[in-house]
Parts: sequence; structure tokens; C-alpha cells
Amino acid sequence: MALATVVEGPGLGHELLVAPDRPPVGTLGHPDLDRVVSRDALGELEAGVTTTRHYGPHGEAREQVVSVFVESFAVPPRMIVFGAVDFTAALVRAGKLLGYHVTVCDARTVFATRARFPQADEVVNDWPDRYLARVGSRLGPRDAICVLTHDHKFDVPAIVAALGTDVGYLGAMGSRRTHAERVERLREAGVDARALDRLMAPIGLDIGARTPEETAVAICAEIIASRTGREVPSLRAGTGPIHGGSPPSRR
Repeated sequence: MALATVVEGPGLGHELLVAPDRPPVGTLGHPDLDRVVSRDALGELEAGVTTTRHYGPHGEAREQVVSVFVESFAVPPRMIVFGAVDFTAALVRAGKLLGYHVTVCDARTVFATRARFPQADEVVNDWPDRYLARVGSRLGPRDAICVLTHDHKFDVPAIVAALGTDVGYLGAMGSRRTHAERVERLREAGVDARALDRLMAPIGLDIGARTPEETAVAICAEIIASRTGREVPSLRAGTGPIHGGSPPSRR
């Protein structure tokens, strides 16, 4: 839910509590102001943003008469990691550090275990597309899906299913050659160019990451940049080997 409070102007101290699919509770002093602020507060809640907005006395835009502090009380964003691979544990730890509710999903029960990923909030044994059929409708702009399997029989159905959701970030691991093959299979599955633009692959920022931990940082940094709208050097925009070059010598 989101709590809107008048912090400057007429109705100082009045409060309005809004939540999805529920009528607002309280008032800011005028029905039109309540209506406009309710709409805006729900938008801020969806994005998980706490901010101050300004209105006219009846909710008019581009006026500064009334200042309303909108405090969002949102559930943690979700990070769904498909693939119980060597990089997954590091990404789980990084995701938890950033406050995500992290789910690891893999159909291979021998790999997707609580013992291997003790810090994950959930470890699910299922096919990615089948899992998204259950939870995909609840995903939104604050959430992230990371496909780490780089195996076409797993990642193509996962990506197709993820593109059918409103998830804010979708990335897939793999070399440029693997991704080129993946794109062909996605096109064969009916994915168009506009949908492919949502896919960040190869996943992560182009920071020269090599280890699982460095790769997790690169992925999470790209997720943050995607959420904030920053232009950053993504691996998707580059050319050549992902792990090209040699690490600097230490003296």
C-alpha cells in the first residue's frame, strides 16, 4: 500500500491510504485531489518509489500549491533465476543483498536443491515455462528474470514465457555464438524483433567479469541501470569475446 500525506499547503497533515483493488481510505481535503493522488500513488507503489509530488488544490498538474509525500510500502521485488549452475549461488547472494526475494528454478532435481542454494528464498523443481505460467501474472517492472542455463531446451521456453509477462528486466547468459543460435530458435518460436529488444543477452554489464561473483555484480548492476533508465556499457551492445583480454599483472 501507499500512504499519501499533505506536507505543505491546504489540508496540511491530511492522509490518504491507497492499495491496488481497494477503495482509498481517508482524504486529502478535496475529492478531485484524492482521485488524482490515488492514481499517482498507485503508480509510485508499482515502481516501489517513495517521493513528494506537487499539485494544485484540486489535483491540477504542474502546480505547487499542495505538496504530497507518497510513501510506498511495497513487497520486495522478485528475482527469478532459471538454472542451477555454478554462477547461480553468487547471483542469489547478490540479489539478496539488494533486497530481492530470490527464487531458483530448475527442472533437474539433482542440481536445484536447498543445500546448494541455502540463501535463496525458494528453490523450485519445475520447467521454467510451467513455473512462469503460475507466477508470471504477478511480475511487474520492479522484478527480474535471469536465465543462466544457456541450454536451448531450457532457456528458449523460459524466455518465451518471460516475454509474456510484465517483468522489468530479462537477461540470459551465454556466449555471443550461443545467443545468436538462441535468437534463431526464438524467432522460430514466433518471437518478433520488438520482443527480442527486451532481452539483455549476453547478460550483464561489460566490466570484464570473470568469476561467478564478478558476473553476479555485472548482472545486478545491469538490473539497477535498467530500472533507473541509465545508459551503461552492456555486453549486449558490444562485440567480440565476452571474456576477452588478459587480467592485469599484480606487482
